[in-house]
Amino acid sequence: MYKRIMVAIDNSETAEKALLEAVEIAQLHHSALCLVHVVGDSEDDDEQEGVELLERAKATVNEGLRVETRLMTVNAVYGMHGIAEAIAKATSEWGAGLLVMGTANRRGLERFVVGSVTEYIITKVEASILLVRPRFLFL
Repeated sequence: MYKRIMVAIDNSETAEKALLEAVEIAQLHHSALCLVHVVGDSEDDDEQEGVELLERAKATVNEGLRVETRLMTVNAVYGMHGIAEAIAKATSEWGAGLLVMGTANRRGLERFVVGSVTEYIITKVEASILLVRPRFLFL
């Protein structure tokens, strides 16, 4: 069904869960995976950390799967819109049939002020999207 699956990752727990979900789907469908991460253009350290993050994520994928990585750099001025645009563009250019990503699950004022990369991506990507939510902690 899905021959090309893109996974947007960062250093979050939900991104790790999203990667695990994508790997399971890729194994079922013998799909190729593309792991993507976006960094701002202001810091060289961010780029190196991004490369290391992608390599660690790639190392967790089973050897039988085809995996490639993409590190994208965006102008920090564009913030979340820039990140969403970069991921949407990569999804389209690579020809992904499925985009898998974690959600931050912000609520209330924080969501109103900060917004959500996921919200922006949903309006831009033509591929199917699997959103992986964080686990909830009930206090």
